[in-house]
Formats: sequence, C-alpha cells, structure tokens
Amino acid sequence: MIKFCKQVVLLALIPLVLFACNGVESKKYVATSPILERILSRGELIVGTAASMPPLNMTTKNGEIIGIEPDIATFIAGGMGVKLTMKPMPFHQLLPSLEAGEIDLVMSSMTMTGKRNLKVAFVGPYFISGKSILTKDIAISSINSGSELNNPEITLAALQGSTSQQVIESMLPKATLVTTESYNDAVKMVLDREVNALVADYPICLISTFRYPEHELSTMLKPFTFEPIGIAAPANDPLLVNWLNNFLMSFKSSGELERVTDYWLENGDWIKKLPDVE
Repeated sequence: MIKFCKQVVLLALIPLVLFACNGVESKKYVATSPILERILSRGELIVGTAASMPPLNMTTKNGEIIGIEPDIATFIAGGMGVKLTMKPMPFHQLLPSLEAGEIDLVMSSMTMTGKRNLKVAFVGPYFISGKSILTKDIAISSINSGSELNNPEITLAALQGSTSQQVIESMLPKATLVTTESYNDAVKMVLDREVNALVADYPICLISTFRYPEHELSTMLKPFTFEPIGIAAPANDPLLVNWLNNFLMSFKSSGELERVTDYWLENGDWIKKLPDVE
C-alpha cells in the first residue's frame, strides 16, 4: 500500500505541479479562507471518516485506515503541503463534527444530498454508488426491486444517519428499521440472522459477500438508487471549496482518480487485512 501510494503520488503531481506547489504562496490569501488558514497554520489536514465502509474507507487489523478515500485525501493534503490525519468516528457524528470545526473535511462514502447540502458544501462526485441489500435469506436475495422489502414482517438494518436509513424510512416505511453505529455492527446482525437484510451502498454489500464466503451471503445484481459520493466541506469557506473543485478536476483529468479507484476495486488482497466481525 505504501509503495503504491508513493508511485501514484509522483505520477499525480506531474499534471498538478502548478496547482499543488503553490502552498506557501497561498498563505498570502488565507485571510479570506478561515478553514484553509486553520489547516495551513496547523500544518495538518483532519479528515473525518467512519473507517468501516469498504472499499472507500476501512480499518485494518493493525488500526490503519485504508481505501479509496484515504488515498484521495493523501493527495489533497500533499497539494496543500500539510500532513494528513484521518479521524474515525461514527457516521452520524461526521457532519456535526464538521460544523463544530472539529474536522476540516468529511470523506466517508457520503452521498451528496440536497438536505445535507443545506448545511455543508459538497465537492464531487468522485465515486458513484447506489443502494443494495445484504442478506442470508434466499427469498429476499431473489427480489427484483427494493419495494418488495416493504413488509412489516421484514426487519432491515441501516447505518444511523445514512441515506440507507432515509431510503428505508421513505421507500420502505412498512418494514421494521434497526439502525446501527457502524457497518460492522450491521453486517454482524445479518450474519447472526438478527435482521433479514442490511440496506447499504452496493460496494459494501458486494465486498461483504467476498469477505465472509462461508456465510453464503447474497446481494442484488444492480443497485436500486443513484448515489453520488463527494467531499463534505464547511459552508463558510468558498475559497476552500474552489480549491477542492480545482484539485478534483485536475485529479480526474490526470487519470489518477481512475487509477486509485481501480486499485481498490480490482485488487482484493486488502480484504485479508480487515478484522473479522466479532
């Protein structure tokens, strides 16, 4: 992983030299950018994440936070000329922590929704996802659409504060909803048959089927919603949002975003580094 990051950093910074190497000079303008001033003065970019949403963010057995989003965040911090700290916390605490100034950005498989955008700014998307289900129930695994889960006899787990919770509450109001603080907790409930299914982003569901092959888990072949994933930033710093927009545009154009994403989607060796659900 470290070797990979070093290689792609060198490659990515070639088309971003003029943009990323102006960190020192940018200090002349931080008076109009409170968050950038805070980041540059501290010499550290603090990014909040749930750290339990593979392949975008996950924690290894050794406590290292890895995935698509930590890699992108590494490039962002490098462009600012500061060190990166990934700060793990329950998903539902991320936006309150951002608004309170405890973290600088959120990168945690967070869907860019209108409701969230009323309080914070979003930059992206850098990844497209969608809702699916994870289940051990053969009957549920054979459904063709999410609406077939709209049944009071069906118990569904969802991450607290997530769009998965919103989908169940709005699209499947008859189903019984159980919220959890982490996806690990939710997956464990599926494995222990405490719920009929987990509603979550498609990549999380798909990777769980590979992660626990002995449990014969199933997921839908196609997601039943469209979920654009982006960076959440404080609402009071347009210069920071402009910086992130320009960075992401350059990152995409250079091909590095595709390379980072493909690395985590096509190489499954990292799954062995993840802890088992207790």
